[in-house]
Amino acid sequence: MQLTTLNDFLVWAESSFLAQNLVFGHGTNNAWDEAVALALSVLKLPPTVDASVGERVLSLEEKKVLLHLMNRRIQEQIPVPYLTHEAWFANLSFYVDERVIIPRSPFAELILNGFQPWLGQRPVRHILDLCTGSGCIAIACAKVFPDATIHAVDISKDALDVARQNVQLHQCEEQVQLIQSDLFSGCGETRYDIIISNPPYVDSQEIAILPPEYRWEPQLALVAGKDGLSIVHQILQQAPKHLTETGLLFVEVGNSMEALLMEYPQFPFTWLEFERGGEGVFMLEAGDTQWQQS
Repeated sequence: MQLTTLNDFLVWAESSFLAQNLVFGHGTNNAWDEAVALALSVLKLPPTVDASVGERVLSLEEKKVLLHLMNRRIQEQIPVPYLTHEAWFANLSFYVDERVIIPRSPFAELILNGFQPWLGQRPVRHILDLCTGSGCIAIACAKVFPDATIHAVDISKDALDVARQNVQLHQCEEQVQLIQSDLFSGCGETRYDIIISNPPYVDSQEIAILPPEYRWEPQLALVAGKDGLSIVHQILQQAPKHLTETGLLFVEVGNSMEALLMEYPQFPFTWLEFERGGEGVFMLEAGDTQWQQS
């Protein structure tokens, strides 16, 4: 097959990705979108570019670079965002590499909706993003709540180095404060109106059977003990001391939802639903005595 136009490369890549049974789940869910993401990155084109660009005849150098990345996707099963060093979250572009997990949380929809209807008329002055990784959640919160101070916490210095790059990229230095800390230990006496966390929640059995694409991500950001809840246990125990009287806690636990419900059957979890898909996200209110007294 003679690869000349952009469409030639996209068709070839789609069929090749499918033939190799690649797994899609890092920002895209199909072979065509993965091929497009690689191509747009190489050609430095925006996601909104007109479809007619597919007829563009690529230069020799463009062909060489694009084919190299597509072959790496096939042969090494590297997630596309690690090849392009770009991931999208809440309509914002973020730098990513293997030091952080790739943003894909349904939290994006929650943040863009201003945490409504759960937030109501509560004031938002301080937000805490636990296990911030690339900083995408903290930065998205900063855009939606420009008058709030956001603390972005991670135990990993490597992750915070990536988050710092993204904070600078989005010019949020005065609003987003990066803190290296084991969960709440470095947060001092601050009380938060919102605590949001996408912590590690993959259990030891699940991590062993994950597709190769997920093995590229740092296990520190994925694995959380035998039941996937070792970090969530700590968040549930410590969060009440760091919330305001009307504060809200939002945590993503993914497939560990059932284990969590078995562990805490008395907790008044509110499980969020998302129009764009996603599950395993709960909310707790600081004022709920059933949680506070547990």
